[in-house]
Amino acid sequence: MAAVMISFKAIALVAALLLPVLGAHAEPSYNNVTSARRELYYSAGSTPSSTWRPARATWYGRPNGAGPDNNGGGCGYSNTNQYPFNSMTSCGNQPLFLDGKGCGACYQIRCTSKNNPACSGEPKTVIITDVNYDTKVAPYHFDLSGTAFGAMARPGYNDKLRSAGILDIQFRRVPCSYRGLPVRFHVMGGCNPFYFAVIVYYAGSDGAVVQVELKEANSNTWRPLYESWGAVWRIDPGHPLKAPLSLRVRSDSGKVLVANNVIPVNWRGNADYRTIAQFR
Repeated sequence: MAAVMISFKAIALVAALLLPVLGAHAEPSYNNVTSARRELYYSAGSTPSSTWRPARATWYGRPNGAGPDNNGGGCGYSNTNQYPFNSMTSCGNQPLFLDGKGCGACYQIRCTSKNNPACSGEPKTVIITDVNYDTKVAPYHFDLSGTAFGAMARPGYNDKLRSAGILDIQFRRVPCSYRGLPVRFHVMGGCNPFYFAVIVYYAGSDGAVVQVELKEANSNTWRPLYESWGAVWRIDPGHPLKAPLSLRVRSDSGKVLVANNVIPVNWRGNADYRTIAQFR
């Protein structure tokens, strides 16, 4: 692992077509709301790129790990050693992390034998889950988990490739693949009716979330949440929030998902609430 790395480890375009209305639900153990739920979709183009761009890669954590010791990272995601992250994770420097708005974005990376004989040249997909503030390595710097760094190697050469420490690589933005996973909202621990903070997981093919808004019960007003840190969005409403709460989420290509009443009356902190919906 290169000494120059610094990683935080603790830490619209809206289309006119309204797609069919679908049902949604929260986790059954937390949800006793009987009011009807709907998911509304507005579609726009995604943000993949066919153009490979130069970058440099380093790695941190355990050789076969997910990066941070707690299998999380500076975006606030948890269990990044499990599906769908599968330890294929990376810190991004500011042009990739984007003050948290790059959290969840997916990239293909590759290195070639021209740069290191252990490189396979095969593209591998990684997800931005952490932040690296180093400004010296390269304009685009992927500080990869040990697993992701080694995945760029020819079969049997994973450790040899990791011994390089720093690699010249190529990268491009690609759609995320969250097959079988609807959007999930994780309400942060410590939340209460006067303070609400949430992380959005599995935000469609874009992955990255750039805006979250909240609407209280019996209200027509959407109130913006503000970036707290990483992928955490928060609001201090100044009054007790009246549940059930609806959330409206916009991805970085302009796709919008509205999850009506997804946070139930008896919501609590450190809990997950799922829709049956996904960005289209």
